[in-house]
Amino acid sequence: MSLIGRMVNKLITRGSITLLAPGKPPRTFGPGGGQHLTVRFADRKVAFDIMRNPRLGLGEAYMDGRVIVEDGTILDLLRMIVGSNRWEDMGEGRKALRRGKATRAVKRLFLANNLNRARKNVAHHYDLSDDLYELFLDEDKQYSCAYWTDPGHETLEQAQLDKKAHIAAKLALKPGQRVLDIGCGWGGMALFLHKVAGVDVLGVTLSEHQLKIARARAEAAGVSDHVKFELRDYRLLQEQFDRIVSVGMFEHVGAKHYDEFFAKCRDLLKPDGVMLLHTIGKLGEASPAPDPFTDKWIFPGYHLPSLSQMTAASEKFRLIASDIETLRMHYAYTLLHWLERTEKAREAIVAMYDERFFRMWEFYLAGGIVMFENGAACNYQVQYIRERTALPITRDYIVEAEARYRKIGAQSPAPARRAPAKRRRAETPEFAK
Repeated sequence: MSLIGRMVNKLITRGSITLLAPGKPPRTFGPGGGQHLTVRFADRKVAFDIMRNPRLGLGEAYMDGRVIVEDGTILDLLRMIVGSNRWEDMGEGRKALRRGKATRAVKRLFLANNLNRARKNVAHHYDLSDDLYELFLDEDKQYSCAYWTDPGHETLEQAQLDKKAHIAAKLALKPGQRVLDIGCGWGGMALFLHKVAGVDVLGVTLSEHQLKIARARAEAAGVSDHVKFELRDYRLLQEQFDRIVSVGMFEHVGAKHYDEFFAKCRDLLKPDGVMLLHTIGKLGEASPAPDPFTDKWIFPGYHLPSLSQMTAASEKFRLIASDIETLRMHYAYTLLHWLERTEKAREAIVAMYDERFFRMWEFYLAGGIVMFENGAACNYQVQYIRERTALPITRDYIVEAEARYRKIGAQSPAPARRAPAKRRRAETPEFAK
C-alpha cells in the first residue's frame, strides 16, 4: 500500500475515498459506512506534497487545482477527515494531520509583534477589495462569529445583530460613557453601541481601508461627533475609558504579547470599568504553532489562545474574569453562511481575482467550518472588571439589556448593500500569487 493510502486509512474512520492518480489504478481507502468521495490528483507530486505537510500541502494543492474532488466538495472531504478525528475523541489520526516541519511556524509565534509588523499583517487580509467582502458578509460587514439562537431558521443578518446585542449587554452600558473599540473593523460594532445605548465610542484600527469606510459610515449616519475612528495601535493610547470592547482582534496579538495586552487594557480601563473580549480560541491546550495554510495565505502571525493562556495573563494584572462564555458551534454556522454566499458569487470573485484566489478562499472557509464543527476551535467571550463591585452580582442585567438592544437594533434602517462596482479586474493580492 502507498504511503498516502496508509495515511488515508489512518485518518478515515467512517466513509471511503477513491484516489485517482496519474499512472496508477484507482484505489479505494477507508472503512466505508458513510459518504464516498472520489479525489483526483492532477500530477505525481501531489501525494508527496501532502505527505510532507498534510495541512499545508492539501490546501495548496487544492488552491492550485492539483486536487479535484470529483463527486463532492472540498468541504465534504475536510468533514470526512476532521470528523473522523474529533478533538473530543483524541484520535490517533490527529497526529498524522500535524506532520511536517513546524519550526518556522513555532519561531513566528515568538516574533515581536511590533507596530510595523502588526500593521502589515492586518493589511495582508483586511485591505482586500471591498467588493469581495460585500459578496459574502452581512449588510453590516460583521467579519466575526455571529450569535445564533435558531440556526436552522435565522438569517445571517439576524444572527450578527444578535451578536452585537449579546456583546453590548455584557458591557453594562450607560448613556454618555466613553467606549474604546480595539480593532474596530468597518465600524459596525461602534455604531451599534452608540445607537442602542447612547455612548461615545472611539474605534482604533490598523487598516487604512477599514478606517475610511468606518469614518464614512459615521458621517453618513450623522454621528461623527460621538463615534470616532482612528488609525492607531491600542498600545499608543494614554487615556482611560468606561468600557472596552474588542471583537476578533486578540487572535492577532500573539502569545508573546498577552501580558502586554492585558497590562495595557488595565491601564486604559477606569477602576469601575468593564471590558468584553471576544476571540477565537482553542479548546484545551493551545497549539505551539498555527495552522500552516491559514498562517501562510490568510492571517500571517496569528495565534489562537487557550482559555488558560488568557486567564493566566490577565490574572497577573488583577483583571477579574467576571463572566466567561464558550461559543462552541456559532462560528461553524457563521462560516457555513459565508461559504454558501461565496460559492454563489464564484463567477464574480473569479472575475475580480482569478480561479486560484477563489479556491484559496473556499478552502479557508471550509477549513474553518470543520475546525469549529469537530476540531479544537471555539469562541470565547470573557468579561473583565478591575473592581469586584463594578457589576451587579447576578447576570439578570445581561438578559434584560440584550432583549432591549435587539429590539432597538432591529428598528434601525439596515445600511444599503453596495453593488460591486463595474471596474477593471482587481489585481490579485501578492499573498495569493
